[in-house]
Amino acid sequence: MSESEILLRFGERVRELRKAQGYSQEDFAYACELDRSYMGGIERGERNVALRNVERIAQTLGITLSQLMRGL
Repeated sequence: MSESEILLRFGERVRELRKAQGYSQEDFAYACELDRSYMGGIERGERNVALRNVERIAQTLGITLSQLMRGL
């Protein structure tokens, strides 16, 4: 799997889970304490996300890291 493919798949997974919980991108970014444009970059597969930010995303969604990564 190429780097760009894993980034795209991760971004799609985050978007799917965020929407399932009813968050707007802006509200979700705020809850994660991340910039909205950074979150947009994650969801578009443009950002190689630091592990600490992956953990923030999982915590905000109320899931484990393994649940967040499921299916990637």
